[in-house]
Amino acid sequence: MNSPGESMVARAILDGENRILSADPPIELLHIRAGGAASDRLAVAPIATIAQLARRLGIAVSRRVVVADDEGDLDLWVQARPETGQIRLSVSGWRDREAWKPSATPPDYAMAGADFRWETDAALRLISLSSDAGVRHGFDAKAMLGQPLNALFAFDQAAGGRLLADPVPLDGQGARLRPTDAPVRLSAAIRHDAMGGIAGLIGAAYLIDEAGEEAETVSPAGPPLTESFTNGLDRALRTPLARIVANADSIAAQGDGPVAAAYADYASDIAHAGRHLMGLVDNLVELQAIEQPDFKLASMPIDLADVTRRAAGLLAVRAEAAGVAIRRPGPSEGMGATGDFGRSLQILINLIGNALRYSPRGGEVVVTVEREDGWALTRVSDRGKGIEPEDQARIFEKFERVDPSEPGGNGLGLYIARRLARAMGGDLSVESIPGEGATFTFRLRAR
Repeated sequence: MNSPGESMVARAILDGENRILSADPPIELLHIRAGGAASDRLAVAPIATIAQLARRLGIAVSRRVVVADDEGDLDLWVQARPETGQIRLSVSGWRDREAWKPSATPPDYAMAGADFRWETDAALRLISLSSDAGVRHGFDAKAMLGQPLNALFAFDQAAGGRLLADPVPLDGQGARLRPTDAPVRLSAAIRHDAMGGIAGLIGAAYLIDEAGEEAETVSPAGPPLTESFTNGLDRALRTPLARIVANADSIAAQGDGPVAAAYADYASDIAHAGRHLMGLVDNLVELQAIEQPDFKLASMPIDLADVTRRAAGLLAVRAEAAGVAIRRPGPSEGMGATGDFGRSLQILINLIGNALRYSPRGGEVVVTVEREDGWALTRVSDRGKGIEPEDQARIFEKFERVDPSEPGGNGLGLYIARRLARAMGGDLSVESIPGEGATFTFRLRAR
C-alpha cells in the first residue's frame, strides 16, 4: 500500500462498541483490507485497542503503532479521545516500512551454551565452524571446511540416512565427534535462501559425558563494566524511565481526572516497576565505580548512631505502609566511628529496607548501635523467614538473591553494601536462624 503521506491526518468516529460511525478514506481502506465491512467494528486491531483503552481510562490516549497491510507495514501515530459515548480518532504519520520477515538464521539465544557452532551449505558440506572449535576439541577445523557434515559427526545409520536424504531441524540429536569419538548432542535450524529454498543448516554442538549429561565447561569471566558503558546506560535509560514513572504516578493520583480503580492500580504497578529499573541503573553505575582496583573512600569522624537514626527516619513512610515498626537508637545515643557519612547512610538504608521487605505485617525491625573490641556496630534485626546457612555467604555475591521469585531487589544491594563497608575499613556480616529472622551487622572502626 502506498501511504497517504506523513503530513496527512485521517479521522474517524467510533461508537461505544468500536463500530465505525464515520471515517476518512485512508482509515476506511485500512479497515476493509483488515477484513472489515461498512459499519462493522473497527477491524484494525492496533487502532481498535487504543480506542478501547481510551474508553476505559476516560482520557485521551496517544500511541505509535505498526499496522500490517497487504504489501508492507504502516507506521502510524494514533490519538483516541473519548467524547460523550464516542471515540474520536486522529491518525497521522502514515510512513511505509518494510514488512517483518522471519530471520534466515536462528537468534543467538537459541544456541546459548553451545560448545561450538557449525554451518553447512545446501549439500550439507561444512562452510563455517567456531574459530576455536578445533583447538578446544581436538580436530583441524580448517581441514573440515568443505567436508560433508558426517565427516565431523558420526550419526547412527538411521539418523544419518534421514538427515542426508532430507535436511531437517535437529533438537538434541545424539552423535559422536569423529576425530575424538566424544559424544555430542546437536541442535540445528534450517537456513533458507531468498527464494525460500533450503540453503543449509546452522547448528550447535554440545559435548556430553558418557552418562548423557552435558559436560561442564568453564567460561571465562566477562569483562568488567566500563565507565563509558555505565555512563551511556545512565543517559539512555534515566530520562525515559523518569518520564514513565512521572506519568504513571500522575495517572495513579488521578491528577487529570478520575479513572477506574483497576487502572489506577495498574499505573501504580508501572511506577513501581519503573523505580525498580531506575534503582538497577543506579546500582550498575555504582558497580562500575566500586570494582575499580583503585576505589577508596575517604574516612572521617562520624556519629554512627546519628547515621542510623537518619536511615531509619528516611524509611519511616515505607515502614508505615508495610505495617512494620522500626525501633531505632534514641536521640541521646552516640557512637563515634571513622567512615564516610554518605556511604554509611546508603548501607544502612539498604539493610533496613531489606528488613522491612521481609518482616511480616505487624512486626518490628530492631536497629541498635554498640561498641565491641574497637569497632562501632549497627545491628539490623528482623523477624522474617530467615536465611538458610548455605545461602548466608551467597547473598553477598553479585546478582544473587535467596528467592528470585520474591518481588523487589536485583541481587546487587548487599554486594555493593559489603564492598563499600570494606572500602571504609569495616565489614558487613549476617547471622540468621531459618524461621526466626536475620541480623545484619555493619561495622566501622570506633573512635
